[in-house]
Amino acid sequence: MTDDTTAVELESRIRRRFRRSLHIRHLDSGSCNGCDWELNALLSPYYDVQRLGIDFVASPRHADLLLVTGVMTRNLADAAIKTYEAMPEPRLVVAVGACAVGGGVFASSYAAYGSAEALLPVDVFIPGCPPRPEAIIHGLLMAVGRL
Repeated sequence: MTDDTTAVELESRIRRRFRRSLHIRHLDSGSCNGCDWELNALLSPYYDVQRLGIDFVASPRHADLLLVTGVMTRNLADAAIKTYEAMPEPRLVVAVGACAVGGGVFASSYAAYGSAEALLPVDVFIPGCPPRPEAIIHGLLMAVGRL
């Protein structure tokens, strides 16, 4: 389970910065779904990030943070840019997993740009294949602290 002091710190930073919960828009730009399973674990009763004031939203217009998983494929490049541009200011971008951080094993593929940073201004990188839920929570804490 997450450390209680980290959880309390994250919740207080979110409330101080946003005056409400942190809204996250998840963008799978071409992953194997390993990172997506770890994101799903964040919503389980064990981690329960919603108690910290973190919600996943369907629309980028309601999002404060864009969470990118997977290698940035050429097929989804336009969608990634449009999603980012649709988000209101201030906005954050977090790259989750080895593929989003550096392109992973697909970095030199003809069908991929590589990392999320190739197209988006990434604020925080969370390495791992896949990263553990604790690492993702720590990365969100770092991202909120950047504002």
